[in-house]
Amino acid sequence: MIDLIRQFAPRFLTGSGNIAFQVKSVLSKLLLCRTKTLGGHTYVCPPCGFSCQVYNSCGDRHCALCAGARRADWMEKTRELILPGVNYFQVVFTLPDRLSRLILANRRAMYALLFRSAWQALRHEMRKQGIEPAAVLVLHTWNQELGHHPHIHALVPGAGPSANPDNDPCWVVAQDTSFPNRREPFLVDIEQLGRTFRNRFASGLGTLLRKGSLRLHDEWSQLHDTRVRRDWLKALRQSAWNVFISGPPNGRSDPEQVLKYMTRYLTGGPISDARIVRQSQDQVTFLARSKDKSQGNPQVEHTIPGTEFVRRWSLHILPKGFTRCRRYGGYHGSRCAGYLETCRELLSLNEAAPQRPQQSREVTDADHSPRCPRCQEPMELVERLPRPSWRDVFQGSALHPSLVNFSWLHASPSPQTRQHPFEPDG
Repeated sequence: MIDLIRQFAPRFLTGSGNIAFQVKSVLSKLLLCRTKTLGGHTYVCPPCGFSCQVYNSCGDRHCALCAGARRADWMEKTRELILPGVNYFQVVFTLPDRLSRLILANRRAMYALLFRSAWQALRHEMRKQGIEPAAVLVLHTWNQELGHHPHIHALVPGAGPSANPDNDPCWVVAQDTSFPNRREPFLVDIEQLGRTFRNRFASGLGTLLRKGSLRLHDEWSQLHDTRVRRDWLKALRQSAWNVFISGPPNGRSDPEQVLKYMTRYLTGGPISDARIVRQSQDQVTFLARSKDKSQGNPQVEHTIPGTEFVRRWSLHILPKGFTRCRRYGGYHGSRCAGYLETCRELLSLNEAAPQRPQQSREVTDADHSPRCPRCQEPMELVERLPRPSWRDVFQGSALHPSLVNFSWLHASPSPQTRQHPFEPDG
């Protein structure tokens, strides 16, 4: 996938006008990842004399080449939240497609509202069950065709400590009071959860609009009018929103599969190499699931221009510093240790909390040295060139050939350019 970005990003950057500085910055870092510009390490094999250079990575969270370690670390940290004997559910909160352009023009505020509304809805419905809620929420912004489709994936335990521990300190399992004889695991009423999510989001959106916190361009400018805004929000509240709850398969909890799915696109972008079928000088062909449910949503090939591929990929570059994965309730960083300890006590789990393995010795350069491709012996580090700062890279003379003529790299962005998001259709 990174090869496609490197092939078509220069044409996209020079051929498109209204591109945010953040998008330009990320694409430029990907072009420079593991190149001479970023420095690196020189290794020599003492037995046979073979030498090679290993260049530094860019470290950007959107880069597929830099994603492996971050995914593994997130998976390891999140796995520590899983307790035996507890059912875990995946809950998906999806925003209506008609809001897409408004969201793209106000990503930071709208994505934050999506997180907040999803958690508030979960918390409200879980506490109605008498359970102190906890959840891990991850933001996805794409569909199979790489279009803009913002939604939240949440990992939620279907049980927990009592929401009122002072009055009733006990372990509570979610139950469907409407169907007492229900056998399959239950979390909350999905229809009520959807209504609560919709109302919380619409209420928060109304607040942002009244305060003038959103940019309203083109057809959205009419929302400046109070009466139009009120009628539009009323219609929004009356529409059906898509909320999905996936319970444990076959009635047995397997949170590991949910974690793997959430981890898959946590870093590195919205598409994996496995879905890329072929590429030519001007086009990219990739696989995407069909919307034909009668045929079981089979994968079909989609062919689009290379610059369009980069444009769609760039839709999912997050605002600088925006956190894609968040923990709430009992899983929040300030409460997690105490929450898990309470859970273990109520479940009578005698084993201690899982501890990360401690490093028993100092890690040396030899531990990270590559093996010689000729004799398979460990190679020796003979030169180290540290990665320069991005300011030095973008304002220096040793730029990647694709970036030399980009004048915007040599100037600091204005505050307006820093904040204005990438508008895909503007």
